[in-house]
Amino acid sequence: MGSIKALIVDDERFSREELIYLLKSYDSIDIVGEADSGDEAIMKAIQLQPDVIFLDIEMPKMDGMEVAASVQELKKVPAIVFATAYPDFAVEAFRHEAVDYLLKPFDEEQLGDAIARLEKKLQPVEAATSRPTRLAIEGDDEIHYLTPSDIMYVYREDRLTKIVAKTQVYETKGTLKEMEERLKGFSFFRIHKSYLVNLDYVDRLIPWFNGAYQLELRGSKDTLSVSRNYVKELRKQLEL
Repeated sequence: MGSIKALIVDDERFSREELIYLLKSYDSIDIVGEADSGDEAIMKAIQLQPDVIFLDIEMPKMDGMEVAASVQELKKVPAIVFATAYPDFAVEAFRHEAVDYLLKPFDEEQLGDAIARLEKKLQPVEAATSRPTRLAIEGDDEIHYLTPSDIMYVYREDRLTKIVAKTQVYETKGTLKEMEERLKGFSFFRIHKSYLVNLDYVDRLIPWFNGAYQLELRGSKDTLSVSRNYVKELRKQLEL
């Protein structure tokens, strides 16, 4: 498998250096950055798009649990391995679907087990030889089959996921995250926690306020909001 990009987050420099030293012995781990606060961790996660964050819990201002909750909103959601001196947070940690919970001082055998779990979780799945070309949308009493290229955008509203196609809007009870997974490999990008957009239909990107943007689509009168957390990566996806 390819290397696993790791971000190390801890407000104590010694703890970061110790973990980095231990992780460097694993060929599968590529340390792409480090952060000493929750705010910096989120910024680095957006910029570097790590596969995993090794995350301390007890930090001033924004703690590790808040960071773990915040990164769930990113386009690429990293795996989380908590690394802390406190065993009391373990139950809460696994509510954030943590891959592992490492206690300081780090035990090398426990760290090895965590890396093995990461490798298993992030192992690329071999592509199927034949791939479905239509998306099944199950409504209350019928199933619609849509070609992904006909979908302009998808959004979540009133506990329903709505699929806006060229000629019709469809509704499903499936979550937006489930829809995002099903549309992987096509030209869809998350521009907001509640919106996915087909990049092939993007016509204009207009600055709004506080770093956010408005997005106009070809063939639609709708204007969509782009969260500032997604602007940089969206521009990268749209520009040559």
